[in-house]
Amino acid sequence: MLYSRITGTGSHLPEKMLTNFDLEKMVDTTDEWIRTRTGIERRHIAADGETTVDLAEHAARRAIEAAGLKPEDIDFIAFGTTTPDLVFPNCGTLLQQRLGCRGAPAFSLETACAGFMYALSIADKYVRCGDSKRALVVGAETLSRITDWTDRSTAILFADGAGALVLEPAAQAGILSTHLHSDGFYKDLLYCGSGVSKGFGTSRPLMSISMVGSEVFKVAVTTLGKAVDETLTVNQLGREHIDWLVPHQANIRIIHAMAKKLELPLERVVVTVQDHGNTSAASVPLALDVAIRDGRIKRGDLLLLEAFGGGFTWGSALVRY
Repeated sequence: MLYSRITGTGSHLPEKMLTNFDLEKMVDTTDEWIRTRTGIERRHIAADGETTVDLAEHAARRAIEAAGLKPEDIDFIAFGTTTPDLVFPNCGTLLQQRLGCRGAPAFSLETACAGFMYALSIADKYVRCGDSKRALVVGAETLSRITDWTDRSTAILFADGAGALVLEPAAQAGILSTHLHSDGFYKDLLYCGSGVSKGFGTSRPLMSISMVGSEVFKVAVTTLGKAVDETLTVNQLGREHIDWLVPHQANIRIIHAMAKKLELPLERVVVTVQDHGNTSAASVPLALDVAIRDGRIKRGDLLLLEAFGGGFTWGSALVRY
């Protein structure tokens, strides 16, 4: 049986940093309030003219280098984002042009914060079936472009960044399974209210995020709990087998709830929300790259990756790193 295996990871953050103390000057909030309720202390914001693909290119090149490859070696690109540079061409092809891997299938998909998990699942299947030998999976966002900086309920949360990884075929287990779900019933709890076919709104800042935070929290905790159970059941494993939880970095309370569900001490949970904020589709690959590069995650460790986003959409993956 053929598996896909992670052979390299990379990430990139914009240089500009926005702290909670900076936000105190912009909206009616405090550093203590933000830290207590979200765990966030600082976040990175793209500079004027810095795009989602700009961030993705840096992360992708680092992942490719870590895999010991050259950009032209990549034969498949799956790019998760909800903040594309253009309506078309898609971000996958824009990134492909910069990397120089001409002719490779390249696309982007939008499932909000679960975008990377969806892209990872698709790329995993292409590698498993033999249609890709060196797949690049990217999650990148410039959420600052669709954040209403006068809305204190969302302005404190969202940020920009990019993460990437390379998948290659392996005879032994790498990605053991991926699981994707969605439920459009909850669409009004977390959304961006403008778009091309619907028309751009004028009553709020262009294409800004709207969220009913308390309700999103409730559904996210319940849904991700079920996703954890599903992932472990399919692989006939128990919670005690998990070495690391690499969760979507949305809110420290959701992360704590998932750690409790797995009966994992926080020392075995990768937490970067304090430094990155919620970077949506970039969140999981960013956290994964940080933990691999600082030596916490080692070869042979069993990882549970999970994310939950607007739609609602959610996904999980069990990975033998």
